[in-house]
Amino acid sequence: MNAVRLSGVTKNYGAHRAVDSLDLSIPTGSVYGFIGPNGSGKTTTIRMILHIIHPDQGEIEVLGRKETRASNDRIGYLPEERGMYKKMSVKRLLTYYGTLKGMSKRDARRVGVEWMEKLGLEAWIDKKVEALSKGMAQKVQFISTVISAPELVILDEPFSGLDPVNLEVLRAAILELRESGSTVIFSTHDMTMAEQMCDSIFMIYRGKKVLDGTVASVRASYRADTIRLKLSGGRSVLEGLQGIDSVNDMGHIQEVRFSGDSQELLQRLMAVTAVNHFEITEPSLHNIFIRIASPEPEDVAHV
Repeated sequence: MNAVRLSGVTKNYGAHRAVDSLDLSIPTGSVYGFIGPNGSGKTTTIRMILHIIHPDQGEIEVLGRKETRASNDRIGYLPEERGMYKKMSVKRLLTYYGTLKGMSKRDARRVGVEWMEKLGLEAWIDKKVEALSKGMAQKVQFISTVISAPELVILDEPFSGLDPVNLEVLRAAILELRESGSTVIFSTHDMTMAEQMCDSIFMIYRGKKVLDGTVASVRASYRADTIRLKLSGGRSVLEGLQGIDSVNDMGHIQEVRFSGDSQELLQRLMAVTAVNHFEITEPSLHNIFIRIASPEPEDVAHV
């Protein structure tokens, strides 16, 4: 069973086609990642799933229903644009959001306290929202999204601006939602997080679907033409070497896209520098993203 299904969905804003003939099926109980450059159509797709805006063509089914807003009480949504009532106490805020989703005040208060304890915020339950740090406020807004145990949770850039500690706390909470049976959709620019967390990913580029499947199947669809190197001579050693199509400098490691005999490349490198690491691998999700979304030469020429 699919939690969300889109069939032939198209959305235009005047002459601009934001989403173009999109087909997408999101299985129930999965963590599904939406990736793509800014302006590619991710947020438009999310807003159509939520019935905030409507497609010009196509059909959208959410939690088995096609009616506009019919399933919204079963959905939790964390928008990219954060916003809460700053003068409210955290307890009152969470209770308010819970009752909006049909919970009793008593249950909303209880579940809110449970989530605050789970995310390490129990000491702040009676504080006003305006007293919270940015990371704390983001976790509280996450709690307000999931307090009613929604069947479908949609998170738009949930990790944006979080420090590593708070990021790990939120990541664990999202995976716990999946374990409890919720379907989670989240958009992100963090390819490492998408690769680690998602059962499947969907990439949209210029309004069109360009990737859709498990992370393993997406990576396997690209041949193993990526070589990860650690060289004593650094990146400069790679300049001008035949067969190297691109170099992604990651600091101490260089990720090279190579067409040719990898053993010959290794011999050539060993002749001029010490090779501390040489690994042939499938491209990472980050590498695939860059390949698809890098501007074409003619686009750069018009910037």
